[in-house]
Amino acid sequence: MTYPDTYYKRTMSDPKKRPPLSGKEECDTLIVGGGLAGLTTALQLARAGQTVMVLEAESVGFGASGRNGGFVGPGYATGTDQIARIAGQEAARRLHQMSIEGVDFVRQTIQVLGIDDAKPKTGLMSVLRYDDGASLKAYVEEARRLHGYELEFLDRDQVRSVLKSDRYFQAVRDGQSFHIHPLNYLRGVAREIERHDGRIFESSPAKGIDLTGAQKRVTTANGEVRACNVVFTTGGYTGSLHGRLKRSFLPIATYVMVSEEAPELIASAIQTTDAIGDNRRAGDYYRVVDDGKRLLWGGRITTRAASTQALVSELRAEMVGTYPQLAGLKTELAWSGLMSYARHLMPQIGRMSPGVWYCTAFGGHGLNTTAIGGKVVAEGILGESDRYKLFEPFGLVWAGGLAGLAVAQLTYWKLQVQDWWRERAA
Repeated sequence: MTYPDTYYKRTMSDPKKRPPLSGKEECDTLIVGGGLAGLTTALQLARAGQTVMVLEAESVGFGASGRNGGFVGPGYATGTDQIARIAGQEAARRLHQMSIEGVDFVRQTIQVLGIDDAKPKTGLMSVLRYDDGASLKAYVEEARRLHGYELEFLDRDQVRSVLKSDRYFQAVRDGQSFHIHPLNYLRGVAREIERHDGRIFESSPAKGIDLTGAQKRVTTANGEVRACNVVFTTGGYTGSLHGRLKRSFLPIATYVMVSEEAPELIASAIQTTDAIGDNRRAGDYYRVVDDGKRLLWGGRITTRAASTQALVSELRAEMVGTYPQLAGLKTELAWSGLMSYARHLMPQIGRMSPGVWYCTAFGGHGLNTTAIGGKVVAEGILGESDRYKLFEPFGLVWAGGLAGLAVAQLTYWKLQVQDWWRERAA
């Protein structure tokens, strides 16, 4: 089983291994990529009675889907104003509603399938590192007015009563969002696909494609699948199989660490089971896990994989800078992962040509957007809706190649400087 050494792998409750593809197979729809987007698409199609197969190069959830922060909340990697500028106000409103629907889908899937090992915990807090309660109050009111979505404003005293840090001021608490063990969730979805007679092949990277004609053909080292529909749901680990797809987004690395068991020390700093994220573009995100015994802390992005150990030093400096009382908290494990970002910072979801679909580039917001993405692609294949067309303004635009990576890194550093100045001025 080819997973990196992460907290999620160490606490994975389902050890099932799946065989690689061998020989020739046929199905209605073939999914290339066994992450959250691919398995959600496969689940919805299998539930509708289609014959479905999934090709996964490693093990299901090997990439970002199985090693992320575990936050399940609405929204995208870019803001509603930017979405409205490109797609219009009404489309932006509908897209945000769909992101809320994605959150609900994950919650309902856990409940209906009884995926108890996903360990859902209610509550996400987004905190400010500078004093600006007025902007958050306006945001809470806008969410209520535009989407009927209830958020809770927390003033500085309320925030610091549970987060013992002078770095934080006001916050918004989302009591409808939650956080989970993403790998256990994903493997629960895989089991349900198989219960509906869907087939998942691991250690089966796609090597060749022929997407012409009514029946598409995808080959692996030891097999071949012919299908009426092919859906590409690869992300940051996409290879050169489909050039246009690979050129449409940038692989961005992020980093996560998990502490030793130290419940009393952790509780001296963090007295909430909510997941926490700050307001910076590439800010910290963290939550207590193992019933409060450990702290999972993530952050930092790089445009190419850097030394995880070096980035852990930066993460620890950020953690201790936020919570000096955690200086003695040891890091037990750390890992990195690749996310995919499009230039427009929106997921890329749609139909490339008759029978050829894509659902990728979730920009660090995959647990809700993979859910709605897989759902609308399945609806499109089944002829149930054309909701996927709402994402058409955010298509497979060229991400810029090496120049795009350089621009992304410069933009990241610019945003960090802006965040630093804003905090200094507070």
